[in-house]
Amino acid sequence: MEFIEVDEYNIEEVLSQEFKKGQIVILKFGSELCDACMALEFELEELQDNNDNISVLSIDCGESEELTQKYGVEQVPTMVVYENENSIIYNKYGVVLATDIESIINK
Repeated sequence: MEFIEVDEYNIEEVLSQEFKKGQIVILKFGSELCDACMALEFELEELQDNNDNISVLSIDCGESEELTQKYGVEQVPTMVVYENENSIIYNKYGVVLATDIESIINK
């Protein structure tokens, strides 16, 4: 499964679509030049491959400064996990293993 590229212009529409599908949504904030961001992408790809109910929205911090500020992102990579449209269940910067993310989601 591929990540969905979003920015401040389409994020609300995409979030709404994914929540209507019943998806758990992960916002992945990063940068193309960041090695840790690439490592987190690998973990999120593994997570998506094993879970059909997870959508990853990818946000390039350099291109979406408004979103970066809105979510209080100070370091990359940062991951924000929405259980539903009203509930953020996890917000962390750094690389997180796919198995750890699964345990957070399946609490």
